[in-house]
This record gives sequence, C-alpha cells and structure tokens, in this order.
Amino acid sequence: MLKKEEQIAVEKGELLPLMEEFYTIQGEGYHTGTAAYFIRVGGCDVGCHWCDVKESWNAELHPPTATNVIVENAAKYAKTIVITGGEPLTWDMNPLTARLKEKGLNVHIETSGAYPVTGNWDWFCLSPKKNKLPVQGAYDIAHELKVIIYNKHDFLFAEEQAERVNDKAILFLQPEWSKREQMTPLIVDYVMNNPKWRISLQTHKYLNIP
Repeated sequence: MLKKEEQIAVEKGELLPLMEEFYTIQGEGYHTGTAAYFIRVGGCDVGCHWCDVKESWNAELHPPTATNVIVENAAKYAKTIVITGGEPLTWDMNPLTARLKEKGLNVHIETSGAYPVTGNWDWFCLSPKKNKLPVQGAYDIAHELKVIIYNKHDFLFAEEQAERVNDKAILFLQPEWSKREQMTPLIVDYVMNNPKWRISLQTHKYLNIP
C-alpha cells in the first residue's frame, strides 16, 4: 500500500511503477532491428487474453521509482528510449518524457491508446485492442498502427482501425506469437492483396533476446 505522499507523486508522474528496464534491439514495427533502451511501466486494465507480459498488469507489484532515476539509467545506454508496458498512458507521461528530452534522447511509446495522451513523443506506436479502443487523440498522432492478428476476424478489426487513424500512419499487421504458424501465411496473403499494409514480426523472439 502506497503512502499518501507516494500516491500523490505517482499521480503527478514523479514516481512510476517500474517493472523492468533493459537495453536491447527493437523487435517490432517500423524500427525493427535498431538498438533501444526499453522502460516497461507496470499497470494495465486492457486485459488482452494473449498478452505475453501479464505480470505487468498489477501496478502494485512494481516499485514506485523516481522519474529522475529512470531517466539517468536510460541515458547511459542509448539515444532511443521506448516506453512500454503494461499500458504506459495509464500514468502521466509528461514528467518522464520532458526529462528524457532534456537529455537529447529520442522518445518512443508503444501503447493501446486507451487513455488520454500525455507526454512528448518522437514516435507513437498505436496498437489498438478490442477490449478498450483508443481515444481519438491517439489515432490523430500515431506514426504507426500495429494490429495484432490472433484470428481471421482481426483483419476486419485492422481495417476498422485503419479507417480511424491519421492518413500518415504506417500500417502493420503482426501475428500473435502463439498463433504465428497459423496466421503468418494468412497475413502474407493479405498484405499482398492489400499493399497499404506491412508485416511486423516479433523478431526479438526469433533472435532469443529480450
């Protein structure tokens, strides 16, 4: 249970429930294959049944960590910082991104877009989920739209989301990892017939890296 002053600091974004942080290779989407420092923030109520980091959902399991400390750690490793979760927009991202930008870092986010957008982002990866659709502000600023394909019905969902996102967003379809053998061939066919889409793969899993 957080103390009152800690709870206030969390609400202001001065403390964040930090699950993990690590330097690795971006495995998905537009920046696949590039080095990045990942900051995984705990807390998510979107509830995707196929989520591969369910341990991130309960924010109380992850220690409230000072934003300044997170920034100092990140600045040691890379020029590109990726904020992920959990669902990072559960929290106020303004203090974290402001301090990262002060360090001259490129700041990316991977989000479902289910909560109002806070923070200053160089790259906004929107990965919408059926359980809790994005707010309009997320559609408006997304640089890439990444839709996870778990079954055939998800292609229709992907098209619905493509209609809502801004016309500059780059469109990606990504097979859900446990269904990759079944869904990847379908995605290949779909992209060949609908070339506005690109394929994203979880290449970090093929490479056996975080």
